[in-house]
Amino acid sequence: MFDNYDIIVVGGGHAGCEAAASAANMGSKVLMVTMDLARIAQMSCNPAMGGVAKGQIVREIDAMGGYSGIVSDRSMIQFRMLNLSKGPAMWSPRSQNDRMAFAAEWRSVLEKNRLVDFWQDTVVGLNIEKGRVVGVKTGMGTEIAAKAVILTNGTFLNGLIHIGEKNFGGGRSGEKSSTGITEQLVELGFKSGRMKTGTPPRVDGRSLDYSVMEEQKGDINPQKFSYSNTKPLNVQRSCHITYTNEQTHDILRSGFDRSPMFMGRIEGKGPRYCPSIEDKIERFADKKRHQLFVEPEGWNTVETYINGFSTSLPEEVQYEALCTIPGFKNVRIFRPGYAIEYDYFPPDQLSLTLETKSVENLYFAGQINGTTGYEEAACQGLMAGLNAHLKLNEREALVLGRAEAYIGVLIDDLVTKGTDEPYRMFTSRAEYRILLRQDNADLRLTPKSHELGLASDERMKRVGDKLKATEAIIDYFRETSISPEEANPILHDSGTAPINQKVKLFNILTRPQVSFETLRTGIPGINSFVDAFGKVAEEGAEQAAIQMKYSGYIDKEHEMVQKMSRLENIKLHSDFDYGRLTSLSLEAREKLELVKPETIGQASRISGVSPSDISVLMIYLGR
Repeated sequence: MFDNYDIIVVGGGHAGCEAAASAANMGSKVLMVTMDLARIAQMSCNPAMGGVAKGQIVREIDAMGGYSGIVSDRSMIQFRMLNLSKGPAMWSPRSQNDRMAFAAEWRSVLEKNRLVDFWQDTVVGLNIEKGRVVGVKTGMGTEIAAKAVILTNGTFLNGLIHIGEKNFGGGRSGEKSSTGITEQLVELGFKSGRMKTGTPPRVDGRSLDYSVMEEQKGDINPQKFSYSNTKPLNVQRSCHITYTNEQTHDILRSGFDRSPMFMGRIEGKGPRYCPSIEDKIERFADKKRHQLFVEPEGWNTVETYINGFSTSLPEEVQYEALCTIPGFKNVRIFRPGYAIEYDYFPPDQLSLTLETKSVENLYFAGQINGTTGYEEAACQGLMAGLNAHLKLNEREALVLGRAEAYIGVLIDDLVTKGTDEPYRMFTSRAEYRILLRQDNADLRLTPKSHELGLASDERMKRVGDKLKATEAIIDYFRETSISPEEANPILHDSGTAPINQKVKLFNILTRPQVSFETLRTGIPGINSFVDAFGKVAEEGAEQAAIQMKYSGYIDKEHEMVQKMSRLENIKLHSDFDYGRLTSLSLEAREKLELVKPETIGQASRISGVSPSDISVLMIYLGR
């Protein structure tokens, strides 16, 4: 009945979809086992992709040959580039998406891949022989063999949904939870924990008065996520902004005595940076209002997502509080908000490939590792899928470094530091964020994905053309001089000092007041030179402008990377006995034994391992 599968992917969420796609695109025969084939790639929370740091991850997934960017582009209803008032390291693409179209596009992508099969069932256990996973057991009593298994269970492991004083088993609204896997893994010696997340009520957009809210339109010239030939939007839907008030807060407080969060019925920790509305009014009691984003869920639906109003209070309290918000006087709720508790496995039990240390060929990706967010889950799925394929084919694993990608930062943080609360990516987590911009993800990662066979020759050629255009434009600015007669009118309008002799264009551009576009508009020769690069002209121009404008900062970060790479290149064996190095602090010995770092660089980032401990290791290794 079942083929001989290389890899079984358990779960059909964002991590599972990317895992199945990457492994199959590299040549593995993949089976996706999921509870409900109609709910593949569900946007369980907000109907959006990207945002601060998350948008960079989507661009990186795309450059690595994943599909999150392509699917987002095809299902997009609005696009905005966030943080444009800040430097380019902070620019972050974000889209509103049609929830139903997003899921349909993902399913279509997977079904078009002949190496991906599907089975609708619940996985209740793993088959393990001699420390290696060899398949799964399902709720219908079926056993399916495979050489590797990737668990992407999301919030389903012993999931418990809370609404006020009611709670019931479930992995998501309307779906049952998954049991058996946690218990088996704990029996095998894995540590597990509990986490919490929540979601706001969905309401009927026809019942809202948008005239009293602030309209939030998309960008005038919308971009897209994918570096492929997906099309940008030409029509967009607006979101809206409204605010809670003191009456709203008073009503919400009246339900605190029935709140599962405040009454201790929820054990797991919730996301620090995406708190529930009750958590917000408790922690920020001095604030008289909180911002809410009213987000449409698609082109052809009136269902609306109330971003910022995540709650697990009783339904009647949710309704009464919503009615006090401007624009919500006559609101009708489709379904209430709720909190969900679920099992996760602290990620310091994984290697940097996302393979578990205790069971060979078993990989974890997504919320099972303690992360929160579609983008964080998707990139883990991508890396677990390709690394499972590489291992099965006796090829070298791919581990992205912290200076190569936000994906590398995320996985290194999880494996090296672990997490006891839902992990969310921020630009501040990346020490080399000036190098890890959303605009250069293709230049950084496409060569790697092309080498693996994930990126096509056509895509690699486009990256090569963009790189040539970028370098040529930078050379042009370094070599071309501009006279005072040409430059001074531009400098005057830009509010900066004039020049009295010829100066290179590069030096003019590095002035903070002068932009690339200003020079391009005022000096026709620049336009002619840039336009000669055809399809990649604008991409090359943007890349060249950023590299020139921020060259000092970029050079400093490259120097930092070179210094740190020395530590990253010093390997540590997995069977290294830290207990015998009595010169190490007791805490360092315990932490190093637990994490089993792969390099000195990774060891230096473990909480509790001091610089003096690293010196001891270096001396021991003869360095």
